[in-house]
Amino acid sequence: MEEIQAWFTGRLPDEWFTGPVEVTGDRDEVFVIGELADVELEEDVSDEARSAARSARVDRFRGETRRARMKIAQEAQRKFGRKVSWGVTIAGEKYLFTHLAIPVMTRLRLKERQVLDTLIDAGVARSRSEALAWCVALVAKNESEWIDKLRDALVAVEEARATGPTAA
Repeated sequence: MEEIQAWFTGRLPDEWFTGPVEVTGDRDEVFVIGELADVELEEDVSDEARSAARSARVDRFRGETRRARMKIAQEAQRKFGRKVSWGVTIAGEKYLFTHLAIPVMTRLRLKERQVLDTLIDAGVARSRSEALAWCVALVAKNESEWIDKLRDALVAVEEARATGPTAA
């Protein structure tokens, strides 16, 4: 991801964001998220008005940069073989423009399907797919420290592979 981060840092116009972009992703998709400058309003403006101004700034950025973002995404997709999705943050709030919903095939036994069906029956999810996504999000939230340790371990494995012997 370091190479992709560096590529976007060099490729994106400097005036788009207030600092370096956040680039994350997986095997299928790269997320590029930049920080927009906050709106300047009088201090006594209501929270609703401030929120409306920020939302309008996001909409303006999205509309004005659409063609250029699409061109950059196409270049990145050719170079890295992954779809590119865009988003921004403003005053700590994240707005995602487009992103993929990748189907994942899984085989579940009766007990696991019953858990998903219970979530549907309770109104937590509308489908097994949505229920499974909810479960994954819950694990990510509640076990984030453990998942981070796994990711760090995988990075170490990749580094060891990269420095190991090569087959002739």
